[in-house]
Amino acid sequence: DMLEPVADMSRSILDGHIVLSRDIAMENHYPSIDILQSVSRVMPHVIDERHKECAGRFVEVLSTYKKFEDMINLGAYKQGANEKVDYAIKIIERLKNYLRQDMNDLVDYADAVQGLYSIFDEMEKENA
Repeated sequence: DMLEPVADMSRSILDGHIVLSRDIAMENHYPSIDILQSVSRVMPHVIDERHKECAGRFVEVLSTYKKFEDMINLGAYKQGANEKVDYAIKIIERLKNYLRQDMNDLVDYADAVQGLYSIFDEMEKENA
């Protein structure tokens, strides 16, 4: 529980925290890290500008999708009503697949970063 006093105090003094989610795990999505609730205070200081840009876009798109997820699933969202939501719907499965990893999969840092870049590069090509 991230609102529990000890967890809250720990968050305030650590360089970051990773939040695991039961809801994400129940979707058979592992590791079940909640990207939108996790934070790294060091990350902006140790990555290059392109990585920052792509990571920021990743979080923004994921957040947009989460905000509209119920409307999308109920069929209440109409395509074309919001450009950002339309984009999020197109790319969400790629983002989710990027975040999934089998226990036996090993991905090094360089490959992970390149995979992040590829998601947005491919979307730009498709939308060109």
